[in-house]
Amino acid sequence: MAVTDEGLVAGMAAGDSQAAAAFVRRYQARVFGLALTIVGVPATAEEVAQEAFLRAWRYAGGYDPRRGAVASWLLTITRNAAIDVVRVSHERPYEPDTLLGLLDPQAERPLEGWPDADRVRTALHGLPHEQAVAVVLATFYGLTAREIAEREDIPLGTAKTRIRLGLIRLRDQLEVTDD
Repeated sequence: MAVTDEGLVAGMAAGDSQAAAAFVRRYQARVFGLALTIVGVPATAEEVAQEAFLRAWRYAGGYDPRRGAVASWLLTITRNAAIDVVRVSHERPYEPDTLLGLLDPQAERPLEGWPDADRVRTALHGLPHEQAVAVVLATFYGLTAREIAEREDIPLGTAKTRIRLGLIRLRDQLEVTDD
């Protein structure tokens, strides 16, 4: 007789290592596949999968079958673990000043694959340096105004103003409309 998913989770909650091993065997391909889809690197996906199973083991006692199937619960854990890894290890290939240099219209290497790269380069080059840095940090690096203020050692209001004014000028230069 096959053990149900709920039975395996209950066994894990009770500390049964055999139930945990069976649970891993049952779900390892799906967990690894989801992790790989999110992180894109097999070695990192293996680490994410291991972390997902550790979290499942740790929180097995909190599983409630009324809230969803075991597979959904485990894949949600996997998704969250993968997103955590992506957030922490998000590579930033260039420092903002280097990126601004690449965006310079006189730069030797164009930003291949970017829509309207030449227009964006020219528009960013036309901004005051402080606004261009703030816009690059906010748009390309995803930093908040508070993070930009801390990084640039400026008041929060100044960071917000630089972002806002830079984006307004870019919008005007690129002739972006609400249509």
